[in-house]
Amino acid sequence: MYTFSNRLKIGSFIAMGLGLIFLAIGFVSAPSTVEEAKAIVAAAHDDGHGSGHAEEATDHGESSAHGEEAAHDASHDEHLLHQLQNRPWSALYVAAFFFFMIALGVLAFYAVQRAAQAGWSPLLFRVMEGITAYLVPGGIIVFVILVLSVMHMNHMFVWMDADTVAHDKLLQGKAGYLDPTFFLVRAAIFLGGWIFYREYSRKLSLAQDESDDNSNFVKNFRWSAGFLVFYLVTESMMSWDWIMSLDPHWFSTLFGWYVFASMFVSGITVIAMIAIYLKSKGYLEDVNDSHIHDLAKFMFGISIFWTYLWFAQFMLIWYANIPEEVTYFVARIEDYKLPFFGMLALNFIFPLLILMNSDYKRVNWFVIMTGLVLLFGHYLDIFNMVMPATVGDQWYIGLPEIGGILFFGGLFVFWVFNTLTKAPLQPKRNPFIEESRQFHY
Repeated sequence: MYTFSNRLKIGSFIAMGLGLIFLAIGFVSAPSTVEEAKAIVAAAHDDGHGSGHAEEATDHGESSAHGEEAAHDASHDEHLLHQLQNRPWSALYVAAFFFFMIALGVLAFYAVQRAAQAGWSPLLFRVMEGITAYLVPGGIIVFVILVLSVMHMNHMFVWMDADTVAHDKLLQGKAGYLDPTFFLVRAAIFLGGWIFYREYSRKLSLAQDESDDNSNFVKNFRWSAGFLVFYLVTESMMSWDWIMSLDPHWFSTLFGWYVFASMFVSGITVIAMIAIYLKSKGYLEDVNDSHIHDLAKFMFGISIFWTYLWFAQFMLIWYANIPEEVTYFVARIEDYKLPFFGMLALNFIFPLLILMNSDYKRVNWFVIMTGLVLLFGHYLDIFNMVMPATVGDQWYIGLPEIGGILFFGGLFVFWVFNTLTKAPLQPKRNPFIEESRQFHY
C-alpha cells in the first residue's frame, strides 16, 4: 500500500492556499466600472506593456462629439470592462479545465487499455485509477463555473447574453443548440457518464482482486469498449460547448480531435511522471524501463498527432483566408505571439528532438523533464483557446494565472495521491498481470 508522504501533502496544501490568495487578489483587483477599466489600461500602457486600447480608452472622451460615435465609444468601453472583469474568471477556468482534462485524458487511455486487453499496462492501472479520481472534484468545479457563467456572473460566453443574441443573426441561428439550459443539461450528461464509468470500472477492478474467476475482468472489458463510443461523442461535444463556443462565430470540424489530442498526451505524460515518482520511492517494483519507454513512445507519438491536427486546422484556414475563419488565428498571432508560437515549440519541436532517440525514453529524468515542458505547453494551448475570446489583448501572466495553476495543481496532487493510498498499487488477479511483469521491449 502506498503511504501519502507528509511533505507532499503539506506541499499540496500550501499550493492550494497560495493559489486561493492569488486568485482572490485577481478577483478583488478586477475593475467594477468603466472608469476603473480605463485607468487600468492607461496605467498598463504607461508601463510599456499595454495595447492600443489604452489610447482609445483615454481619448474617447475627446473624440466622441456626436451621438452615434458616443454610442460606439460607450459600447467599446463596456466591452473593455468585460474583458478585464473576465481575466480572473478566465485564469480560473483555464486552470480548472486543464487539470480536469488531464484526468479525462487518462480515463480515455485507461479505457483503451481495458478494451484492447493490453498485456503491458496492467501494472499501471492503479496509477491511472488514482489520476481519474480527480474527475469528481475537477468536474464539479468546472460545472460550477459553467453554472455561474449561465447566471451571468461573468461574460466569458457572449452567447449567454440575450441582448447580444438579439442583435446577432448568426447567434440567433445557433440559439437552438447554444441555449443556457440545454448547455448545462449536456454538461451534466457528459460529467455523469464519465464519472459513472470511472467509478464502476474502479469497482470492478478492485473486485477482480478478490474474485476467484475473471467475470469482473470481462465486465470491465465490455463496459470499457462501450464507454469509448460514449466518450468519443461526448468529448467532441464538450470541446464545442466548453471551449469553441467561447468564440461562437467561429468553428472547426476537427476541433474535438484537437482538444482530445491535447488531453490525451497530457494524461499519458502524467501517468509516466507519477509512475516514475512512485518507483523512485520504492513502490511499483515490477514496473521497469520498458514500461516507461512505452509511455514515452506514446508521449512522442501523440505529440506528433497533436501537431498534425494543429497544422491541418491552421494551414487550411490560413491558406483559404476566409474572413470569418481566419480571424481566429489573426487575433492569436497579433496579440498572443509568445504563447501561440511558444506553445508550438514546446508541444512539437521539444518532444521531437528529445524523445525521438529510443534510449532517452528509458532515462527517467529525461522523461520527467520532457513531461514538465509538455504540460506547460499544453497549458498554453488551453490558454490560447480561451483567453483571446474572453479577454482579447488585455492579457498577461500574473497572479490570477499563477494562482489558478497553484490551486488546481495542489488539489490535483492531493486528490490523486490520496486515492493511491486506498488500494494496493499492484492488481492481484488481472489475467495479464504476469505478462505485464515480464514485459521487456
